[in-house]
Amino acid sequence: MANRAQDWLRQAYKDLEQAKDSQHDGHYEWACFAAQQAAEKGVKALHLYSGQEAWGNVIARLLRELPSTIKVPQELIEKARVLDGYYIPPRYPNAYPEGSPFEHYGILQSEEAIRYAGEIIEFINSQMA
Repeated sequence: MANRAQDWLRQAYKDLEQAKDSQHDGHYEWACFAAQQAAEKGVKALHLYSGQEAWGNVIARLLRELPSTIKVPQELIEKARVLDGYYIPPRYPNAYPEGSPFEHYGILQSEEAIRYAGEIIEFINSQMA
């Protein structure tokens, strides 16, 4: 079976573009979610590149479960933890006591999410080069 790592990495970059487009359009909740998706797909690409499959959506855990030959900086795992918080709440109103998700996200969260996802994806890209 073909290794699909590059497909996953290309989609991670595409999701990061979507995050930036959503931010530009003022859809900050979607920018945060798309950034989370970008980082998740990037890490899954590195798992595939390393010959293993990865399941789940917790980016910090996915980074910790990479082969021991890949040294992931602790700071990147901490940034992944921030992104992990953008998996469910930006999409579902019942994640908050009141209000719709779009009312809980703004430019600051989306900028941080996009920056962190970009750093994770660049780390992935450097490992796959």
